[in-house]
Amino acid sequence: MTVSWYPVIIVDILGSLMTLVIAIICANLAWQWSKEQQEDMFRDYIMLLTMAFVFFAVSRSFGHLIKQFLIAFDLNHIWKNISPFSGAVNSAAFIVIFAFGVYFRRFQRVHLELRDYKNNLEEMYACRTTELEEANYWLEKENRQRKKAEEELRQTMATLKNIFDSTAPTCITDLNHVLVEANESYQKLWPGPVKTGDPIKCYESRPGPICHSQECPLEKIKKGLEQTVCETVRKSSDGHERVFLQTTRPFRDADGNLSGTVTSFQEITERRKAQEELATERERLSVTLRSIGDGVITTDIDGRVVLLNKIAEKLCGWNQEEAKGKKLGEVFHIVDEKTGMPKISPVEQVLSTGNINILDAGTVLVSRDGSRKNIADSGAPIRDTKSQTIGVVLVFRDVTERLRMEKELQKTQKLESVGILAGGIAHDFNNILAAIVGNIDLAIHKMGKKDPVKPLLDEAERAAIRAKGLTQQLLTFAKGGSPILQQVPIEGLINESLELVLQDTYISSEVNIPDDLWEVEIDPGQIGQVIQNIVMNAREAMTEGGKVFVTARNLHGELENHSPEKCHWVEVTIADTGPGISPDVIDKIFDPYFSTKEKGSGLGLSICHSIIIQHQGLLKVDSSPGAGAVFTIYLPAVSNQTEGVLEKKSVEVPSGKKIRGLVMDDEMMVRKIVREMLIMIGVEPVLVSDGQEAVEMYSRALKEGGRYDLVILDLTIPEGMGGKEAAHEILELDRQARVIVASGYSNDPVMSSYDQYGFCAAVVKPFQLQELTDAVNKALHPDGKA
Repeated sequence: MTVSWYPVIIVDILGSLMTLVIAIICANLAWQWSKEQQEDMFRDYIMLLTMAFVFFAVSRSFGHLIKQFLIAFDLNHIWKNISPFSGAVNSAAFIVIFAFGVYFRRFQRVHLELRDYKNNLEEMYACRTTELEEANYWLEKENRQRKKAEEELRQTMATLKNIFDSTAPTCITDLNHVLVEANESYQKLWPGPVKTGDPIKCYESRPGPICHSQECPLEKIKKGLEQTVCETVRKSSDGHERVFLQTTRPFRDADGNLSGTVTSFQEITERRKAQEELATERERLSVTLRSIGDGVITTDIDGRVVLLNKIAEKLCGWNQEEAKGKKLGEVFHIVDEKTGMPKISPVEQVLSTGNINILDAGTVLVSRDGSRKNIADSGAPIRDTKSQTIGVVLVFRDVTERLRMEKELQKTQKLESVGILAGGIAHDFNNILAAIVGNIDLAIHKMGKKDPVKPLLDEAERAAIRAKGLTQQLLTFAKGGSPILQQVPIEGLINESLELVLQDTYISSEVNIPDDLWEVEIDPGQIGQVIQNIVMNAREAMTEGGKVFVTARNLHGELENHSPEKCHWVEVTIADTGPGISPDVIDKIFDPYFSTKEKGSGLGLSICHSIIIQHQGLLKVDSSPGAGAVFTIYLPAVSNQTEGVLEKKSVEVPSGKKIRGLVMDDEMMVRKIVREMLIMIGVEPVLVSDGQEAVEMYSRALKEGGRYDLVILDLTIPEGMGGKEAAHEILELDRQARVIVASGYSNDPVMSSYDQYGFCAAVVKPFQLQELTDAVNKALHPDGKA
């Protein structure tokens, strides 16, 4: 049976078409699958293998379709011509498929290995990515922090730059003196190329006296000093000086190594001016405090010493440095004079009351060395601008001497009262002595030298002369005054003084005086008083007996503190064998009112010193304890005298015509003795009792043409015109009047300088006939010719 070919053809055509559709779908699916992971080689391989199968299927499907189409249309001959080529294509496609199939397992293994490697790589990539992301996070964070730090640093640098530029002039210098950095203030002060151009040295920028020396701050810093401070002066072009305080410190790097110095300049011009003004003010205050004669102490509110002036230091015995900060009671220790008990501090009283406080009388300051001084003190509060008490100021003075002087003043007032009484007694006694001495002297001159009564009268005269010396002492004590100088030998004065003081004592004397001793120009009464006082002190010192040595000699030359014009001196030395004078009192023995005797007045040696000074002489003392005392008197000698001792002049009666004299004295007995003496020397006297009467008598005589040749006036008339006033009026009447002044007050200035008051001569009562005769001769014969 024959089967029809057409169903086969149809089935073949349908199968081929279905194969073709399936191949196309597989190719599309393979294409889509390969696109999902294009980098996967195994997928590419599958894609190629699939395309080979598709190509084979399409080739077979097309080949069958074409074959069946040609067979169907009875075109076998065409098929026979193209069938070899179709078979070759299918074979080639099969071979390709076979080749791909052969390497499929290998590619699959490679693919799996690659996939595993890829997975590992992906895992590694994921880990690395995570690490990188984390690192990137921290880098970003660090970058943000760095940017923030950079910004902060930039701001900090800007802040530091602003601070650096806004501060006082500041510069940084390296170890080679090169200026590394300087702020704007420095560059304005010392302009120069700091940042540009060649490097500039610090000593070029601001040259100074300490540059290139060991005092250079940089050199000191190099030696290990941590800070140096000095002053720098910037002088501007107009000459104005600005003073800066230069502070230099080490400049170190990050490792702490010294790399230079940093120097700042603080202007102290105004402060220096203020300091100078303050110093000037303090100096003024210091000078003021030093010039204040009172002690000044200031304390704080706690009573601690703040300041003492020089007087306070001297009185308290503490200096400022020692006393500062101590309690006032330690420095200013005061006690009651009578009880010795400590007194309440004036600071406490001022602080408690707020008022000025004055110390009670009888307060004694006990110095640091234990010495005591009477003080007067006042304390006052020191207040600030708000009237708050911040301390106390004490002002005190040493009143020890004042109190002593007040006591001495009381003593002096008593002595003055006694002096007035003594002066009055001496004056009256002098008048009595004038009558006694005058009458005795006249009696001696009228009797013969061999009269047995004459020795008695001579002794009486010597006693009266001694009494005259006593009255002169009373007058010196009462009045003081200048000496009435006479040229006399001093030997007799020495012997008389020794005899007067040492009679009826256990003390002997030895006198050694050369025969050629010069005469001296002295007041015999006052010098006699000096010798008697010195010998009296020696007698009182030698209570158990001793000896007084008196020597005299001529000296030629200058004495210390004396004019070189005076070069002739008589030196009188009075030494004793007493206990001597203590060294701590020898410098005070000539001080008024100083005495080592319980009942002594302290006036004896001070009067002696005063008398010698008034004679333009010198009185010295030398003594050693247990070796006696030596007093040395230097008196001006008469330079034009002849050698040897001049003999006592005899009474010389003026020659020529009859001489008329006018005598004025308030004492009748004095007038009578003067009259007798004048008559004896050839003068006819007229007697009056006061100065007014003498002026009237002289005026009347002038009118009658019988002027007086001689006028003797008593200086002191208690209830009438005295000799000084009377002489003035008489000289107004007659410039040629010859007037003699007579007085018992030998220390009166009129007596010592009589010629300045118009008198021709002076005579001291009581006087002897010779003294009166000398005065009359001097008045009547001023040229020295009798």
